[in-house]
Amino acid sequence: MNSALHRRQFLAATGSAFAALVASGCSTRGASVPVIDSLPGYGPLVRDPAELVDLPMGFSYRVLSNLGDTMDDGFTVPDAADGMGCFDLGNGKLALVRNHELIPGRHDGGGVMGKAYDTVARSLVPLPGGTTTIVLDAATLEVEKQYRSLAGTIRNCAGGITPWGSWLTCEEAPAKADGRINKDHGWTFEVSADAPGLVDPVPLTAMGRFNHEAACVDPATGIVYQTEDRDDSLLYRFLPKTPGKLVDGGKLQALVIVDGMADTRNWDGVGVPPQSWYEVRWVDLDEVEAPEDDLRKRGAAKGAALFARGEGIWMGEGEMYFCCTSGGTAKLGQIFRLVPGRSGAPDRLQLFYESTSPDQFNYGDNLCVAPFGDLIVCEDQYTDPVQNHLRGITPQGVAYPLAFLHVQTEWAGACFSPDGRTLFVNLYSPAKTLAITGPWTT
Repeated sequence: MNSALHRRQFLAATGSAFAALVASGCSTRGASVPVIDSLPGYGPLVRDPAELVDLPMGFSYRVLSNLGDTMDDGFTVPDAADGMGCFDLGNGKLALVRNHELIPGRHDGGGVMGKAYDTVARSLVPLPGGTTTIVLDAATLEVEKQYRSLAGTIRNCAGGITPWGSWLTCEEAPAKADGRINKDHGWTFEVSADAPGLVDPVPLTAMGRFNHEAACVDPATGIVYQTEDRDDSLLYRFLPKTPGKLVDGGKLQALVIVDGMADTRNWDGVGVPPQSWYEVRWVDLDEVEAPEDDLRKRGAAKGAALFARGEGIWMGEGEMYFCCTSGGTAKLGQIFRLVPGRSGAPDRLQLFYESTSPDQFNYGDNLCVAPFGDLIVCEDQYTDPVQNHLRGITPQGVAYPLAFLHVQTEWAGACFSPDGRTLFVNLYSPAKTLAITGPWTT
């Protein structure tokens, strides 16, 4: 895959969105404010006759892939569809690389044989986690083929796209070899978007062994930022020896707030007010392969800040956003904004948004930035009655419902096509991948 070409495509797809955020005042106005019913131009959600997904008037969805569908490699679509990235393959083709958050013993219709990182006990059967790839016609969104692209891993939760055209898929499972599994897990793997089948599964061990969630790459530096889904998680960054070649290794660090604040979770009151900015630095971590799964504890002992279940993270031009699922005084979720320093300036962290009501958002998980400048947040809350939404959050910090899910599962993997016309998103279980189109704001 042409790295320069895909770097340009990545920046074109994300840079304009973040430029819109900055131009509209996102840098100063993130806050928890009253929810509105809809954005002008979208209107209220319209009941879906099929009772799957409600969308605003003029929007529609198409189901691209379902649990159990027979794929082109002869295997079937696995369950637990989670994080996902969209890539321009050129020649009018798109690729969706999709995670499957499966654990040993849960194959759920998606058995596979072939190259794999690990197998079930001493058998030749790969562990069920991994990725699948869907190749689409960019104009018609017709599925041309789908197939397994990574096998033998555990709980591939989220991840992130790279500027060089690959997907970083993250194991949310720092499991140890125990006879049921043969190798230690808790790694990040890389899957090229144009891989025609199963890739060689190489764990990027220098990026750390922990309860991985998501990742994003700063295209200006090649630095990879990583979240961790735990109540006492850290925010990590990986400085590669060779930008764009993560397998060459590098240095892992954790974020420290310069003024000494060690807890961003706000569980015991508003320690970090919305809109507040903090200068940050980074502390080196050692023994990053962490056989005792204690990387976050050792980082915290060095002063690293704690976050409440770091999940989705998205990089744009010069800044990134990440969700903390259970953060905030209401424990409904927070969104932080990190701006890497340039030309010697320090990095800065802002609490962009903190939900105070389920009507704003409830347990934000994966997120992305829409081409029209809003954040799109996937809710991950299992409640009775069902209430998971796709939420938009404007640059002014106003939350609104973008879609409502009638079935009891979570949204995951939201990402836009490079031309901004289609929002791709997963329904976790039973696994479905949808394409949502409509009169998006330009």
